[in-house]
Formats: sequence, structure tokens, C-alpha cells
Amino acid sequence: MSPENPKANPKPEPKTKPKTQTDILEKAIPLFAKSGFTGISMRQIAKAVGMNAASLYHHFPDKQTLYIAAVQQAFATREFVLSEILSMKIPVHEKLHLFLKRICDFMQNEPDFSRLIHREILDGDGDETRLRLLADQVFQNFFAAVIGLAGELAPDKDPHLLAMSIFGLVAYHYQTMPIRLFLPGGKPEHNESEIVANHVTSLLLQGLKSKKKR
Repeated sequence: MSPENPKANPKPEPKTKPKTQTDILEKAIPLFAKSGFTGISMRQIAKAVGMNAASLYHHFPDKQTLYIAAVQQAFATREFVLSEILSMKIPVHEKLHLFLKRICDFMQNEPDFSRLIHREILDGDGDETRLRLLADQVFQNFFAAVIGLAGELAPDKDPHLLAMSIFGLVAYHYQTMPIRLFLPGGKPEHNESEIVANHVTSLLLQGLKSKKKR
């Protein structure tokens, strides 16, 4: 009996695993981070995921829904870590430093997350509907917790303004990272999260302390 010809009984091609929403979001996050909301189409995202546009629309009815979900996904694990710090029963100056250190870690080591947040908050296209959805569905509870930290730091100050200053001091530092090294006094270690966190913590605490003495 002659051996079977392997070509006569080809093995069936493995079926492609259906894409889940998590698969889609993992591909969409870096695409949105690079190109922004308006810089990429649903068809381009579908191609990157490895599915047709109709299948993508089955999971997400429009680009705005996908975008909000992508920002939520990117922010969720970081928010959990940061919120855990904000809920700690420790001296407020220690809490501030830990909080800033973790934000700096994210900004320094996770470029997709950093670009995605920077792009929408600082380079938004003025779409108030999308900005309102992001504020309500993604950042609302977290920002309320940061307002609480600001209230602990300086009960006599406007907590919203102080919270925005906390974010601004870190965000701008990492936004200027590509050029800072070439400016007078610029050093590579100025990008290290511990050094940035120490600097911003000291700046805030000394500034608030001097205000109290007046």
C-alpha cells in the first residue's frame, strides 16, 4: 500500500479568530495617538485591525464611539493606579509626590498614552460634543478626586485652578522634551520621572507655603 500523498489531504486552514472590542481598541489607541480623531478614518482603522469596515461598525457604530472607548481603555488602568494614591490616608505632601511620580512615569514611559491625552486636551479640534463626552465619561470622577487633593493642599485656593496647575506643570515639561536638551542648562536626567516629580512637588509646596506666610 503506497503512502498517502500529503497533498491529497491538505490540512484545513486555521480559522481566523474573530476580533473582539479589546483587539480593536489595542490597535486603535496608537493610531489615534499618532493621527488624532480627524486624522484617521474607520476604514484605515479596520485595515490595521485586519477586518472589513462593516465588521468594525458592528462593534462601534461610529468613529466618535470608538474614539471615546479608546481613550477610556488607555486611561482606565492608569486612572486606577492614580486613584489608589489619591485615596491613601497619608500626609498630603507625600500623596502629592506619589501622585506626580506616577503621572511622570506614564508620561515618560508610555508614549501612546501620553500623545493621546496631550493631543485631545491640548490640540483638540474644538468639537464641544466630543470634549463634553470625554469630560463626562472618561475624566470626570478622576478630576473630582484631584480637586480633592487640591483642597487638601490649599483649602483657601481655587481647587480647579490648582488642579489644572498640577497637570500643566507636568504636561508641559514632557511636551517640550524633544527640544529641552538643546536649550541652555538642559540635561538628559531632566526627563527622569523622579527628578521631575521632586521638582514639581517642591515648586508647588514652596509656592503654597510662601502664600500662606503673607
